Amino acid sequence: MVFLALRAALEASNAAQNLPFDSRHLYLSQVIFPALAMLIWRKDHVELPHPPVSLQAWVASLGTGLLIFALWIIPGPAWTHLEPAATHFAPDGTDQEVPWQLLMERGFGAVLVVPAMEEIFWRSFFMRWIDRRDFLHLPACATSVTAIILSSAVFALAHELWLAAFLAGLAYALLYRVLGNLWYCVIAHATTNLALALWVVHEHAWQYW
Repeated sequence: MVFLALRAALEASNAAQNLPFDSRHLYLSQVIFPALAMLIWRKDHVELPHPPVSLQAWVASLGTGLLIFALWIIPGPAWTHLEPAATHFAPDGTDQEVPWQLLMERGFGAVLVVPAMEEIFWRSFFMRWIDRRDFLHLPACATSVTAIILSSAVFALAHELWLAAFLAGLAYALLYRVLGNLWYCVIAHATTNLALALWVVHEHAWQYW
């Protein structure tokens, strides 16, 4: 959050003073620190000891991720959007290309770090915490419908496309509740973000970033 605020402030400064520093590179700092935290405390991630091996569950996760991607890019009415984000990844001026370094940084964060970080927080922690403060002792299958809806609603508020994010939260939460393994949520989330990243770059739809 600190680096997000700093990035927004620098982007405003760039616009006002035409500074040479490209504040979009600060996105990398937004993902490096969570990645380091997950690496340092990896032994405490009791729900992510080993990747899952169920083929059916893999297919369900990949399919869910692609479905959420499709819902994400379907044009919706204005009421399905919150205020635009303070930071963005759009090209400067009329140039419709983004330097490959920035694309790699964004892809690294969106596909490899954000899915794990957000699923650990939103589904493994927050959703179960709503039901039970000692959330580690609550099996995923015992999570209440109320917790699924509330956690998905708060998750939606962190995204500009709040309706699509709410549906994504519900889908990831249901995967977690039904399959009982956080890895499937991470796989689905990463699939959504990977498909979106490829589509954004191919279509120059930078507004989604």
